[in-house]
Formats: sequence, structure tokens, C-alpha cells
Amino acid sequence: MIDLSTTYLGLRLRNPLIAGSSGLTNSLEDLKKLEKNGAAAVVLKSIFEEEIVLELEHTFSQMSSQGFIYPETMEYFDYEEIEDTVSGYLKLIRDAKAHLQIPVIASINCVTAQKWTHFAKEIEDAGADALELNAFILPSDFSRTGTDFEQVYFDIITEVRKHISIPIALKVSYFFSNLGPFIQRLSTSGVSGLVLFNRFYNPDFDIDKMQVTATNVLSSPQEISTSLRWVAILSERVSCDLAASTGIHDGKGAVKQILAGAQAVQVASALYLHGPEHLQGMLREMEDWMEEKGYTSLDQFRGKMSQTRSKNPAAYERVQFMKYFKDRQ
Repeated sequence: MIDLSTTYLGLRLRNPLIAGSSGLTNSLEDLKKLEKNGAAAVVLKSIFEEEIVLELEHTFSQMSSQGFIYPETMEYFDYEEIEDTVSGYLKLIRDAKAHLQIPVIASINCVTAQKWTHFAKEIEDAGADALELNAFILPSDFSRTGTDFEQVYFDIITEVRKHISIPIALKVSYFFSNLGPFIQRLSTSGVSGLVLFNRFYNPDFDIDKMQVTATNVLSSPQEISTSLRWVAILSERVSCDLAASTGIHDGKGAVKQILAGAQAVQVASALYLHGPEHLQGMLREMEDWMEEKGYTSLDQFRGKMSQTRSKNPAAYERVQFMKYFKDRQ
């Protein structure tokens, strides 16, 4: 018998496929479809720090006068819709817990440790099994040092941890000059898991309309390489669980991340492209591969291709690039 079960954030999952935070995890109806088709857990669509702060502060002027870091982002929101957004988010958690058998992980997209962190307690009280913090601070303020930007992540974890006892996962990017040691430090900061990596809005220019537009909204299978490299490098070098995200479009991609050392993987773009039924195919593909290789559980091959277990650790750094071009004219 093939056993696909795993643990993540201290939660027992029936398999490693988690429906990542997206528009597909924003309604009870969609959540039920994801569970029915094999999702082992769901990460709800993120609520933004700005939405929480607006609900608390009530006016844009109050926030800017008290030093909110990014007051210009408030122009995006309509306050009359905010109260419904915040209360609706808590209702979605309660409804999901009442109707689903799989873990429900809430998500907050945040850029500071200011004013909003109390809301984590409301999320816990609503019944969420864990909280994922999707954090990224674009280093566009040239008056702040790299250390200043990094410290914000630790401040966020510290403040949120004061309010809740449920597990915390931190979803981060790879835009750090000292990524490996930084993630090692994060792994000892009070989080139960790290998600590698978050994916951003990517701007493009419409040169005819002179407008900023979005590009590459969905990931491609080729984008798996970045998270695969770093999960493999960091496996057995961090003090918390690792989950892989971005570019995981099929069962083979999930197998690769488990081989690298991931406890679980998050899937979003593939579900947009193929629907929730795609999860069933991913699970069958994983089972077929395991049966072919003689594995009956994920633990039997988890981390087998991580850097710490590799006979050629440099293969994760530059050797493969050199090998590719060595004999090419």
C-alpha cells in the first residue's frame, strides 16, 4: 500500500498537496471542491494588512499621521467594503472548519509588525488550524539598510506569536543577499514552517496605452528550479518544516520537492489552469512513481537528493551550468 501522508506545521496531512492561497481558496464552495479532489490542506486567500488596519483605524489620515509605512497603498481600498472583508474572512474560516475535514490555514499578507497583529488572535478564535504570513518588503527605500529590512520579518513573527498559539508558517521570497543564513535564522524565530517561495505581481509596460500592466500572472513548470534548489540546500539545515511553492504543476514536480526535502508542496497556478480535478492526477502520478521505485511512504525518499546527502554538493551551485556549456561550440 502506498502511504502519501505527511506532517506539516505539526498537522497530519493525508498527502503533501496543499491548495495554496489564491482566488481558488476564497469561497466555501471552492474549498469543498479542493478537498473532494484530494487537497490535504487549504491556505485561504490572503487578507491584507492594510485591510485589517483600515478596519481598525477607520480613516486614511489616522494611519498616515501615526507613521504607517505605505499610506499610498490605501488608495487601492474602499473603506466601505473593508468591514465586510474582515468579518467575511473570519466567517470563511468558521464555515470552512464546520464543513471540511482537512486543515484550514489562514493567510495574512503583511509588510510591517504595526497595528494589525492583534487580528491573528481573531483568526485563531475563528478556528484556523494555522496561520501563514506572506511577507515581503521590497527594498525600495534607499535610506534603510538590508539589516533594517530583514529585521521587519523577525518583528512580525515576534508580535504575532504574542497573540496566538496555533502554528505559524512564513512565506518568503528569495530576494536576499544572504538567503541561506537568513532563512536559518528565521527557522529558529518561532515559526513552525517556511514556504519557499512566494510569487509576486510582475509589472510590464503597455507602450501604446502608456500603462503599467501585469505579466506572467501564473507560474510555469520551469519556475520550479528556484524553490527546488533552495529546498535541497536548506533541507536538514533549518529548525522547522519546509514547504515548496511556485512551479509545481504535476505529480513529478511534487516528487522532486519531496526528494529535495520538502514536507509539503503548495499548488495554485496548476489549479487555475486545469481545475481542482488536477489534484487527482497529481496524486496518481506520485503513487505510480513510488510504486515503480519501490517506495511505500514519503519518508523513504524525502531529502534523498538534498545537498547534505548529495555526493556532489556543488551540483546545486554552478557545476551544472559549466557542464552544459563545456562541450558546446
